[in-house]
Amino acid sequence: MSRGPATFKKRDVTRAVKAIEAAGLSVARVEVDKDGKIVIVPGRPELPTPQNDLDAWIDKHADAAEGH
Repeated sequence: MSRGPATFKKRDVTRAVKAIEAAGLSVARVEVDKDGKIVIVPGRPELPTPQNDLDAWIDKHADAAEGH
């Protein structure tokens, strides 16, 4: 059983994401519809609400550089 022709390629998505990042934006989500239309939603990915104090601390300090 054949899948049919590809409507988009991985390199298309990669190029689009790199272009957004080169513009100084971060990517929250990438959507590709069945016709191959690529939609990039800029912003930070939505993270779940921390469940406890340790998770809250980790989320707060996750972006800090490691001081090793």
